[in-house]
Amino acid sequence: MALARRGSGLEVTARAFLSQVHPVFMLPPLAASLFGALLAGTVDPTRAIVHVVAMFAAVYTAHVKDGYVDFHIRGEDDDHPLTERGCRLALALSTALFAGCCLLLYALVGWLPLALTLPTWVIAYHHAPQLDMNPVTATTGYPLGIALSLLGGFATQTAAIAAVPLGFALVFLVLLSGIKVIDDAQDYDYDRSIQKRTVAVLVGPARAYTLAYGLMTTALFVVVALALVQVFPPTAVLAALAFAAVALVARRATPELATMLLIRGSYVFLAVLVAAVWFEPLTGVL
Repeated sequence: MALARRGSGLEVTARAFLSQVHPVFMLPPLAASLFGALLAGTVDPTRAIVHVVAMFAAVYTAHVKDGYVDFHIRGEDDDHPLTERGCRLALALSTALFAGCCLLLYALVGWLPLALTLPTWVIAYHHAPQLDMNPVTATTGYPLGIALSLLGGFATQTAAIAAVPLGFALVFLVLLSGIKVIDDAQDYDYDRSIQKRTVAVLVGPARAYTLAYGLMTTALFVVVALALVQVFPPTAVLAALAFAAVALVARRATPELATMLLIRGSYVFLAVLVAAVWFEPLTGVL
């Protein structure tokens, strides 16, 4: 049986498997892992690479499973490059890669990074069709995965957890949950028709927007507050200001454009935080 729906052969099949690598959603978890490692101060490249590959495998699993459910089961998508058999093989390979990375993390560091990494695959695999039907888990699944990636990246280097990475993980969880609420609002009509209970479906698009921007504002205030008490470096305030500028522009945009702007704004937010930590290392991470 064929693995790709648009033909056969090694090149066609490889393109079909590679199509499930979506850089826009793939890069933030990988970057969060490296950011967590950077917070540790001294970075062991081998440990960092193993954790990054584990995060890649988890996110790839999520993309394949989501596409499989939306096209082959729900009939929601118009097309998908992989056959059902191809999806199952891709899931098996990504899961095997993830499991191998977990074993390496345990051997290299111990149980803590393993405990923080395993839930990312659980979230990824069960996002569709289980978690994406509930307003809480549909909203927080991806942000929670990024928060865990950051914590796992730190624990992979230190075999411990500290206040600073916990603070950053909380900020990303809240900020990205706000973005996810707006992202889900794009599909309000369809989600309502299939009784998919996103936040927009539950409270209406207008209230969902208010909640989303409330979450993002809260996250930015947390950054400023933690910078003022010197938990975060002072220049972390610049990250909050940069994202706030993007959010003000996105506030007047359609859900689709707002999502695009806010996701890219989150890249800028993370980049400024990385620069802040790089040029103002946190001595003795709390």
